[in-house]
Amino acid sequence: MKARFLWIALAAALGACDDNTATLGILEENDQITSSYSQFQMKTTTLLVDSVPAINGTCYLGQVTDPETGTRITADFLTQFHTMENYKLPKKEQMNQDQYGKVVADSIEVRLYFNDFYGDSTNLMKLSVYELDTLNVVKEGTEYYTNLNLKQFVNPLRSAPIAQKVFTPRDMTVDDGTLDGSNYYHNVRIKLPAEYGSFILNKYYENPDFFKNSFEFTHHVCPGFYFNLTQGDGTMLYLDVSAMDVYFTYTDQDSTMTGMTRFAATGEVIQGNRMDVKGCESLLQSALNSSHTYIKTPAGLYTQLELPVNDIYRNHENDSVNNVKITLNRYNDFNTSNYALGIPQTLLLVRKQDMNTFFQEKKKVDNITSYVTSFNMNQYAFSNIARLISHCRQEKMRGMSETGLSEAEWEQQNPDWNKAVLIPVTTSNSQSSSSSSQMWLLDMKLNSVRLQGQNQTIMMNVIYSKFSR
Repeated sequence: MKARFLWIALAAALGACDDNTATLGILEENDQITSSYSQFQMKTTTLLVDSVPAINGTCYLGQVTDPETGTRITADFLTQFHTMENYKLPKKEQMNQDQYGKVVADSIEVRLYFNDFYGDSTNLMKLSVYELDTLNVVKEGTEYYTNLNLKQFVNPLRSAPIAQKVFTPRDMTVDDGTLDGSNYYHNVRIKLPAEYGSFILNKYYENPDFFKNSFEFTHHVCPGFYFNLTQGDGTMLYLDVSAMDVYFTYTDQDSTMTGMTRFAATGEVIQGNRMDVKGCESLLQSALNSSHTYIKTPAGLYTQLELPVNDIYRNHENDSVNNVKITLNRYNDFNTSNYALGIPQTLLLVRKQDMNTFFQEKKKVDNITSYVTSFNMNQYAFSNIARLISHCRQEKMRGMSETGLSEAEWEQQNPDWNKAVLIPVTTSNSQSSSSSSQMWLLDMKLNSVRLQGQNQTIMMNVIYSKFSR
Protein backbone atom coordinates (compact mmCIF):
# COMPACT_ATOMS: atom_id res chain seq x y z
CA MET A 1 0.00 0.00 0.00
CA LYS A 2 2.85 2.43 0.72
CA ALA A 3 4.36 1.81 -2.71
CA ARG A 4 1.02 2.36 -4.41
CA PHE A 5 0.48 5.61 -2.47
CA LEU A 6 3.87 6.89 -3.62
CA TRP A 7 2.98 6.27 -7.28
CA ILE A 8 -0.28 8.20 -6.89
CA ALA A 9 1.52 11.08 -5.16
CA LEU A 10 4.06 11.20 -7.98
CA ALA A 11 1.24 11.36 -10.53
CA ALA A 12 -0.32 14.32 -8.73
CA ALA A 13 2.97 16.18 -8.62
CA LEU A 14 3.75 15.58 -12.29
CA GLY A 15 0.29 16.34 -13.58
CA ALA A 16 -0.45 19.51 -11.65
CA CYS A 17 0.20 21.77 -14.65
CA ASP A 18 -0.87 19.45 -17.47
CA ASP A 19 -4.09 20.12 -19.42
CA ASN A 20 -4.30 16.57 -20.76
CA THR A 21 -7.02 14.83 -18.71
CA ALA A 22 -7.45 11.83 -20.98
CA THR A 23 -5.67 9.53 -18.52
CA LEU A 24 -7.58 10.60 -15.40
CA GLY A 25 -9.89 8.04 -13.82
CA ILE A 26 -10.22 5.40 -11.13
CA LEU A 27 -7.00 3.53 -10.44
CA GLU A 28 -7.36 -0.20 -10.33
CA GLU A 29 -5.39 -2.35 -7.93
CA ASN A 30 -2.63 -3.16 -10.43
CA ASP A 31 -2.40 0.31 -12.03
CA GLN A 32 0.85 2.17 -11.67
CA ILE A 33 2.07 5.49 -13.05
CA THR A 34 5.60 5.56 -14.32
CA SER A 35 7.61 8.56 -15.38
CA SER A 36 10.50 9.11 -17.74
CA TYR A 37 12.83 11.97 -18.55
CA SER A 38 14.28 13.16 -21.87
CA GLN A 39 16.15 16.12 -23.31
CA PHE A 40 15.63 17.71 -26.71
CA GLN A 41 17.49 20.34 -28.66
CA MET A 42 15.62 23.59 -29.27
CA LYS A 43 16.58 25.97 -32.06
CA THR A 44 16.59 29.72 -31.42
CA THR A 45 17.10 32.59 -33.85
CA THR A 46 17.00 36.38 -33.80
CA LEU A 47 13.79 37.75 -35.28
CA LEU A 48 13.72 41.24 -36.81
CA VAL A 49 10.38 43.01 -36.40
CA ASP A 50 10.16 46.24 -38.37
CA SER A 51 7.30 47.58 -36.28
CA VAL A 52 5.17 46.80 -33.24
CA PRO A 53 1.77 48.12 -32.09
CA ALA A 54 2.14 51.89 -31.60
CA ILE A 55 -0.51 52.43 -28.94
CA ASN A 56 1.12 52.12 -25.55
CA GLY A 57 0.68 53.49 -22.06
CA THR A 58 4.02 55.30 -22.34
CA CYS A 59 5.18 57.84 -24.92
CA TYR A 60 8.82 58.04 -25.99
CA LEU A 61 10.78 61.08 -27.11
CA GLY A 62 14.47 61.19 -27.99
CA GLN A 63 17.27 59.70 -30.00
CA VAL A 64 19.96 57.29 -28.86
CA THR A 65 22.84 55.56 -30.60
CA ASP A 66 23.29 52.15 -28.98
CA PRO A 67 26.84 52.14 -27.52
CA GLU A 68 27.09 48.37 -27.99
CA THR A 69 26.04 47.99 -31.61
CA GLY A 70 25.81 51.47 -33.13
CA THR A 71 22.10 51.02 -33.82
CA ARG A 72 20.32 54.39 -33.82
CA ILE A 73 16.81 54.71 -32.38
CA THR A 74 14.70 57.85 -32.84
CA ALA A 75 11.33 58.16 -31.10
CA ASP A 76 8.57 60.73 -31.25
CA PHE A 77 4.83 60.60 -30.65
CA LEU A 78 1.39 62.11 -31.05
CA THR A 79 -1.29 62.46 -28.44
CA GLN A 80 -4.88 63.52 -28.06
CA PHE A 81 -6.26 65.19 -24.93
CA HIS A 82 -9.06 64.17 -22.61
CA THR A 83 -11.85 66.45 -21.41
CA MET A 84 -13.89 65.63 -18.35
CA GLU A 85 -17.60 64.94 -18.59
CA ASN A 86 -19.86 67.82 -17.49
CA TYR A 87 -17.01 70.19 -18.36
CA LYS A 88 -17.72 73.84 -17.47
CA LEU A 89 -16.06 77.25 -17.69
CA PRO A 90 -17.22 80.49 -16.04
CA LYS A 91 -20.03 82.37 -17.79
CA LYS A 92 -18.86 84.25 -20.84
CA GLU A 93 -19.70 87.65 -19.33
CA GLN A 94 -17.27 86.88 -16.52
CA MET A 95 -14.38 86.18 -18.90
CA ASN A 96 -11.79 88.68 -20.13
CA GLN A 97 -12.82 89.71 -23.66
CA ASP A 98 -11.41 91.82 -26.48
CA GLN A 99 -13.20 94.72 -28.19
CA TYR A 100 -15.03 92.29 -30.48
CA GLY A 101 -16.50 90.26 -27.67
CA LYS A 102 -14.13 87.32 -28.07
CA VAL A 103 -12.78 85.62 -24.97
CA VAL A 104 -9.03 86.11 -24.58
CA ALA A 105 -6.71 83.56 -22.96
CA ASP A 106 -3.74 84.76 -20.94
CA SER A 107 -1.50 81.88 -22.04
CA ILE A 108 -1.42 78.20 -22.94
CA GLU A 109 1.24 75.54 -22.44
CA VAL A 110 1.81 71.82 -22.80
CA ARG A 111 3.78 69.88 -20.21
CA LEU A 112 5.33 66.49 -20.85
CA TYR A 113 5.80 64.69 -17.51
CA PHE A 114 8.31 61.90 -16.91
CA ASN A 115 9.84 60.02 -13.99
CA ASP A 116 12.41 58.08 -15.97
CA PHE A 117 14.72 58.58 -18.92
CA TYR A 118 17.84 57.15 -20.52
CA GLY A 119 21.08 59.02 -21.08
CA ASP A 120 22.64 62.33 -20.10
CA SER A 121 20.37 64.67 -18.13
CA THR A 122 22.21 67.72 -19.51
CA ASN A 123 22.00 66.66 -23.14
CA LEU A 124 20.52 69.40 -25.35
CA MET A 125 17.37 68.43 -27.27
CA LYS A 126 15.01 70.26 -29.60
CA LEU A 127 11.49 69.42 -30.65
CA SER A 128 8.80 70.85 -32.90
CA VAL A 129 5.09 70.68 -32.07
CA TYR A 130 2.49 70.31 -34.84
CA GLU A 131 -1.26 70.61 -34.49
CA LEU A 132 -3.17 67.56 -35.74
CA ASP A 133 -6.13 67.63 -38.11
CA THR A 134 -9.77 67.43 -36.93
CA LEU A 135 -10.68 65.98 -40.35
CA ASN A 136 -8.10 63.18 -40.10
CA VAL A 137 -8.24 62.06 -36.50
CA VAL A 138 -6.36 59.05 -35.17
CA LYS A 139 -9.15 56.52 -34.64
CA GLU A 140 -9.86 54.06 -31.88
CA GLY A 141 -10.02 50.43 -32.94
CA THR A 142 -7.54 50.95 -35.78
CA GLU A 143 -4.27 49.03 -35.73
CA TYR A 144 -1.37 51.49 -35.80
CA TYR A 145 2.26 50.41 -35.75
CA THR A 146 5.48 52.15 -34.79
CA ASN A 147 6.60 52.62 -38.40
CA LEU A 148 3.60 54.86 -38.98
CA ASN A 149 4.21 58.26 -40.60
CA LEU A 150 2.72 60.55 -37.94
CA LYS A 151 2.99 63.62 -40.16
CA GLN A 152 -0.01 62.38 -42.15
CA PHE A 153 -2.21 63.45 -39.23
CA VAL A 154 -0.89 67.04 -39.13
CA ASN A 155 -3.31 69.84 -40.01
CA PRO A 156 -2.46 70.72 -43.65
CA LEU A 157 -3.61 74.30 -43.06
CA ARG A 158 -1.05 74.64 -40.25
CA SER A 159 1.84 72.65 -41.63
CA ALA A 160 4.41 74.82 -39.82
CA PRO A 161 5.16 74.00 -36.17
CA ILE A 162 2.83 75.69 -33.73
CA ALA A 163 5.72 75.76 -31.24
CA GLN A 164 9.35 74.71 -30.82
CA LYS A 165 11.31 73.96 -27.68
CA VAL A 166 14.99 73.55 -26.80
CA PHE A 167 15.43 71.75 -23.49
CA THR A 168 17.46 69.37 -21.34
CA PRO A 169 15.92 66.51 -19.30
CA ARG A 170 17.10 68.26 -16.15
CA ASP A 171 15.41 71.66 -16.25
CA MET A 172 18.18 74.21 -15.77
CA THR A 173 15.65 76.96 -14.99
CA VAL A 174 14.64 75.23 -11.74
CA ASP A 175 16.87 75.22 -8.65
CA ASP A 176 18.55 71.96 -7.62
CA GLY A 177 16.69 71.75 -4.31
CA THR A 178 13.34 71.70 -6.09
CA LEU A 179 14.53 69.35 -8.83
CA ASP A 180 15.84 66.82 -6.32
CA GLY A 181 12.79 67.07 -4.06
CA SER A 182 10.50 64.09 -3.66
CA ASN A 183 7.45 66.08 -4.77
CA TYR A 184 8.89 67.41 -8.02
CA TYR A 185 7.56 65.84 -11.22
CA HIS A 186 10.11 66.33 -13.98
CA ASN A 187 8.59 67.81 -17.12
CA VAL A 188 9.24 69.63 -20.37
CA ARG A 189 7.27 72.89 -20.55
CA ILE A 190 6.25 74.06 -24.05
CA LYS A 191 4.52 77.42 -24.49
CA LEU A 192 1.97 77.61 -27.30
CA PRO A 193 0.68 80.84 -28.87
CA ALA A 194 -1.86 82.54 -26.61
CA GLU A 195 -4.17 82.79 -29.64
CA TYR A 196 -4.54 79.03 -29.62
CA GLY A 197 -5.72 79.16 -26.02
CA SER A 198 -8.26 81.85 -27.01
CA PHE A 199 -9.44 79.62 -29.86
CA ILE A 200 -10.12 76.76 -27.42
CA LEU A 201 -12.00 78.95 -24.97
CA ASN A 202 -14.18 80.52 -27.67
CA LYS A 203 -15.02 77.05 -29.01
CA TYR A 204 -16.59 76.33 -25.63
CA TYR A 205 -18.84 79.40 -25.77
CA GLU A 206 -19.67 78.62 -29.39
CA ASN A 207 -20.92 75.15 -28.46
CA PRO A 208 -20.41 73.62 -24.98
CA ASP A 209 -21.30 70.20 -26.40
CA PHE A 210 -17.90 70.18 -28.10
CA PHE A 211 -16.49 69.65 -24.58
CA LYS A 212 -18.91 67.03 -23.29
CA ASN A 213 -16.54 64.13 -24.02
CA SER A 214 -13.15 63.41 -25.56
CA PHE A 215 -14.60 62.33 -28.91
CA GLU A 216 -16.36 65.67 -29.46
CA PHE A 217 -13.35 67.61 -28.18
CA THR A 218 -10.97 65.80 -30.52
CA HIS A 219 -13.19 66.15 -33.59
CA HIS A 220 -14.28 69.77 -33.12
CA VAL A 221 -11.76 71.59 -30.94
CA CYS A 222 -8.29 70.16 -30.40
CA PRO A 223 -7.34 66.95 -32.23
CA GLY A 224 -4.00 66.80 -30.38
CA PHE A 225 -0.36 67.38 -31.29
CA TYR A 226 2.56 65.64 -32.89
CA PHE A 227 5.83 66.05 -30.97
CA ASN A 228 8.71 65.65 -33.39
CA LEU A 229 12.34 65.49 -32.23
CA THR A 230 14.53 67.59 -34.52
CA GLN A 231 17.85 67.71 -32.65
CA GLY A 232 19.75 65.78 -30.01
CA ASP A 233 21.33 62.37 -29.53
CA GLY A 234 22.00 60.39 -26.38
CA THR A 235 18.74 60.82 -24.44
CA MET A 236 15.35 59.13 -24.44
CA LEU A 237 12.46 60.35 -22.29
CA TYR A 238 9.85 57.87 -21.02
CA LEU A 239 6.78 60.09 -20.69
CA ASP A 240 4.07 59.17 -18.20
CA VAL A 241 1.47 61.78 -19.08
CA SER A 242 1.04 64.99 -21.04
CA ALA A 243 -1.19 67.94 -20.13
CA MET A 244 -2.40 71.07 -21.91
CA ASP A 245 -3.13 74.00 -19.58
CA VAL A 246 -5.04 77.14 -20.63
CA TYR A 247 -4.82 80.18 -18.33
CA PHE A 248 -7.43 82.96 -18.33
CA THR A 249 -8.71 85.92 -16.32
CA TYR A 250 -12.31 86.24 -15.13
CA THR A 251 -14.33 88.18 -12.57
CA ASP A 252 -16.07 86.71 -9.56
CA GLN A 253 -18.36 89.26 -7.94
CA ASP A 254 -16.04 92.24 -7.44
CA SER A 255 -12.76 90.33 -7.67
CA THR A 256 -10.52 89.61 -10.63
CA MET A 257 -9.46 86.00 -10.65
CA THR A 258 -6.94 83.88 -12.57
CA GLY A 259 -8.24 80.55 -13.79
CA MET A 260 -6.72 77.51 -15.41
CA THR A 261 -8.36 74.64 -17.29
CA ARG A 262 -6.45 71.41 -17.92
CA PHE A 263 -6.78 68.76 -20.61
CA ALA A 264 -4.72 65.64 -19.97
CA ALA A 265 -3.45 62.89 -22.24
CA THR A 266 -4.67 59.81 -20.40
CA GLY A 267 -5.78 56.27 -21.18
CA GLU A 268 -9.14 57.58 -22.42
CA VAL A 269 -7.51 59.02 -25.55
CA ILE A 270 -5.01 57.77 -28.11
CA GLN A 271 -1.27 58.19 -27.71
CA GLY A 272 0.81 56.75 -30.53
CA ASN A 273 4.56 56.21 -30.82
CA ARG A 274 6.79 56.27 -33.89
CA MET A 275 10.12 54.44 -33.75
CA ASP A 276 12.75 54.89 -36.45
CA VAL A 277 15.54 52.33 -36.11
CA LYS A 278 18.71 52.34 -38.21
CA GLY A 279 21.25 49.51 -38.27
CA CYS A 280 19.20 46.48 -37.18
CA GLU A 281 19.64 44.67 -40.50
CA SER A 282 23.44 44.53 -40.22
CA LEU A 283 23.13 43.51 -36.57
CA LEU A 284 20.81 40.69 -37.57
CA GLN A 285 23.29 39.45 -40.18
CA SER A 286 26.12 39.39 -37.66
CA ALA A 287 23.94 37.35 -35.29
CA LEU A 288 23.47 34.60 -37.89
CA ASN A 289 27.08 33.44 -37.44
CA SER A 290 27.19 33.88 -33.69
CA SER A 291 26.45 31.75 -30.64
CA HIS A 292 23.79 34.08 -29.34
CA THR A 293 20.44 35.70 -30.14
CA TYR A 294 19.36 39.26 -29.41
CA ILE A 295 16.46 40.87 -27.65
CA LYS A 296 16.56 44.63 -28.18
CA THR A 297 13.85 47.20 -27.64
CA PRO A 298 12.54 49.37 -29.08
CA ALA A 299 14.71 48.27 -32.01
CA GLY A 300 12.47 45.26 -32.67
CA LEU A 301 14.87 42.35 -32.26
CA TYR A 302 13.29 39.41 -30.48
CA THR A 303 14.40 35.83 -29.85
CA GLN A 304 12.36 33.21 -31.67
CA LEU A 305 12.01 29.66 -30.33
CA GLU A 306 11.32 26.67 -32.55
CA LEU A 307 9.69 24.18 -30.20
CA PRO A 308 10.60 20.52 -30.96
CA VAL A 309 7.00 19.34 -30.63
CA ASN A 310 7.35 16.44 -33.09
CA ASP A 311 10.49 15.17 -31.34
CA ILE A 312 8.83 15.34 -27.93
CA TYR A 313 5.88 13.19 -29.00
CA ARG A 314 7.81 10.74 -31.16
CA ASN A 315 7.44 7.31 -29.47
CA HIS A 316 5.43 9.03 -26.72
CA GLU A 317 2.12 9.43 -28.53
CA ASN A 318 0.12 7.89 -25.68
CA ASP A 319 2.10 9.48 -22.82
CA SER A 320 1.28 12.61 -20.88
CA VAL A 321 3.79 15.42 -21.22
CA ASN A 322 3.83 16.68 -17.64
CA ASN A 323 6.69 19.11 -17.50
CA VAL A 324 8.70 21.02 -20.08
CA LYS A 325 11.36 23.40 -18.79
CA ILE A 326 13.58 25.75 -20.77
CA THR A 327 16.34 28.02 -19.51
CA LEU A 328 18.01 30.75 -21.55
CA ASN A 329 21.30 32.06 -20.22
CA ARG A 330 22.41 35.65 -20.73
CA TYR A 331 25.84 36.57 -22.01
CA ASN A 332 27.47 39.31 -19.97
CA ASP A 333 27.72 42.70 -21.62
CA PHE A 334 31.30 44.02 -21.63
CA ASN A 335 30.31 47.46 -22.93
CA THR A 336 32.08 50.14 -20.87
CA SER A 337 29.76 53.04 -21.74
CA ASN A 338 28.40 55.10 -18.87
CA TYR A 339 24.98 54.69 -20.46
CA ALA A 340 24.74 50.98 -21.18
CA LEU A 341 21.27 49.82 -22.16
CA GLY A 342 19.13 48.12 -19.54
CA ILE A 343 18.33 44.41 -19.23
CA PRO A 344 14.69 43.41 -19.84
CA GLN A 345 13.33 42.42 -16.46
CA THR A 346 10.24 40.53 -17.65
CA LEU A 347 9.83 38.45 -20.80
CA LEU A 348 6.63 37.25 -22.40
CA LEU A 349 6.76 33.92 -24.22
CA VAL A 350 3.92 33.94 -26.75
CA ARG A 351 3.14 32.07 -29.94
CA LYS A 352 4.56 33.89 -32.94
CA GLN A 353 1.16 34.03 -34.61
CA ASP A 354 -0.22 35.88 -31.55
CA MET A 355 2.63 38.32 -30.96
CA ASN A 356 0.70 41.39 -32.16
CA THR A 357 -2.88 40.46 -31.30
CA PHE A 358 -1.81 39.67 -27.73
CA PHE A 359 -1.25 43.40 -27.15
CA GLN A 360 -3.90 44.78 -29.51
CA GLU A 361 -6.63 42.70 -27.89
CA LYS A 362 -5.22 43.21 -24.39
CA LYS A 363 -5.06 39.49 -23.74
CA LYS A 364 -4.02 38.05 -20.42
CA VAL A 365 -1.30 35.49 -19.80
CA ASP A 366 -3.09 32.12 -19.81
CA ASN A 367 -0.14 29.74 -19.25
CA ILE A 368 -1.23 27.84 -22.34
CA THR A 369 -0.24 29.96 -25.32
CA SER A 370 1.51 32.68 -23.30
CA TYR A 371 3.81 32.76 -20.26
CA VAL A 372 5.90 35.32 -18.40
CA THR A 373 9.13 35.04 -16.47
CA SER A 374 11.52 37.41 -14.72
CA PHE A 375 15.25 37.93 -15.11
CA ASN A 376 16.97 36.05 -12.31
CA MET A 377 20.51 34.75 -11.72
CA ASN A 378 21.58 35.97 -15.16
CA GLN A 379 19.00 33.86 -16.94
CA TYR A 380 15.37 33.55 -17.96
CA ALA A 381 13.70 30.27 -17.00
CA PHE A 382 10.24 28.98 -17.90
CA SER A 383 9.53 26.23 -15.40
CA ASN A 384 6.77 24.45 -17.32
CA ILE A 385 5.40 25.11 -20.80
CA ALA A 386 3.93 21.62 -21.19
CA ARG A 387 0.48 23.00 -21.98
CA LEU A 388 1.90 25.00 -24.89
CA ILE A 389 3.57 21.88 -26.31
CA SER A 390 0.31 19.95 -25.97
CA HIS A 391 -1.69 22.82 -27.50
CA CYS A 392 0.55 23.00 -30.57
CA ARG A 393 0.31 19.24 -31.18
CA GLN A 394 -3.46 19.18 -30.72
CA GLU A 395 -3.82 22.08 -33.13
CA LYS A 396 -1.79 20.24 -35.75
CA MET A 397 -3.69 16.96 -35.32
CA ARG A 398 -7.03 18.78 -35.53
CA GLY A 399 -5.92 20.74 -38.59
CA MET A 400 -4.77 17.60 -40.40
CA SER A 401 -8.08 15.88 -39.61
CA GLU A 402 -10.18 18.81 -40.84
CA THR A 403 -8.21 19.43 -44.06
CA GLY A 404 -7.16 15.90 -44.95
CA LEU A 405 -3.58 17.10 -45.41
CA SER A 406 -0.56 15.01 -44.58
CA GLU A 407 1.66 16.08 -41.71
CA ALA A 408 4.28 17.54 -44.06
CA GLU A 409 1.64 19.39 -46.12
CA TRP A 410 -0.05 20.88 -43.06
CA GLU A 411 3.24 22.05 -41.54
CA GLN A 412 4.23 23.64 -44.85
CA GLN A 413 0.98 25.61 -44.91
CA ASN A 414 1.36 26.57 -41.23
CA PRO A 415 5.08 27.34 -40.84
CA ASP A 416 4.69 29.10 -37.46
CA TRP A 417 2.65 26.38 -35.75
CA ASN A 418 5.52 25.46 -33.38
CA LYS A 419 7.21 28.86 -33.05
CA ALA A 420 7.16 31.21 -30.09
CA VAL A 421 8.74 34.61 -29.46
CA LEU A 422 10.30 36.22 -26.39
CA ILE A 423 9.20 39.85 -25.97
CA PRO A 424 10.02 42.30 -23.13
CA VAL A 425 6.87 43.43 -21.33
CA THR A 426 5.80 45.63 -18.49
CA THR A 427 2.48 46.17 -16.74
CA SER A 428 0.11 49.07 -16.44
CA ASN A 429 0.64 50.87 -13.13
CA SER A 430 -3.06 50.61 -12.41
CA GLN A 431 -3.09 46.82 -12.48
CA SER A 432 -3.06 44.51 -9.50
CA SER A 433 -0.10 42.40 -8.48
CA SER A 434 -1.75 39.19 -9.65
CA SER A 435 -0.20 38.12 -12.97
CA SER A 436 -3.48 36.50 -14.03
CA SER A 437 -5.27 39.85 -13.93
CA GLN A 438 -2.50 42.15 -15.13
CA MET A 439 -2.65 43.94 -18.45
CA TRP A 440 0.69 43.39 -20.14
CA LEU A 441 2.17 46.13 -22.31
CA LEU A 442 5.10 46.15 -24.67
CA ASP A 443 8.21 47.36 -22.86
CA MET A 444 9.72 49.76 -25.39
CA LYS A 445 12.37 51.22 -23.14
CA LEU A 446 15.97 51.00 -24.29
CA ASN A 447 16.81 47.42 -23.34
CA SER A 448 19.27 44.90 -24.75
CA VAL A 449 20.27 41.35 -23.94
CA ARG A 450 22.22 38.58 -25.68
CA LEU A 451 21.04 35.04 -25.01
CA GLN A 452 22.80 31.75 -25.54
CA GLY A 453 21.49 30.26 -28.78
CA GLN A 454 21.50 30.58 -32.58
CA ASN A 455 24.40 28.22 -33.35
CA GLN A 456 24.70 26.97 -29.78
CA THR A 457 22.44 24.20 -28.47
CA ILE A 458 19.60 25.01 -26.08
CA MET A 459 18.30 21.96 -24.24
CA MET A 460 14.67 21.44 -23.32
CA ASN A 461 13.98 19.14 -20.35
CA VAL A 462 10.84 16.99 -20.61
CA ILE A 463 9.14 14.70 -18.07
CA TYR A 464 6.53 12.17 -19.22
CA SER A 465 4.15 9.96 -17.31
CA LYS A 466 2.00 6.97 -18.32
CA PHE A 467 -0.09 4.18 -16.84
CA SER A 468 1.34 0.69 -16.71
CA ARG A 469 0.00 -2.61 -15.33
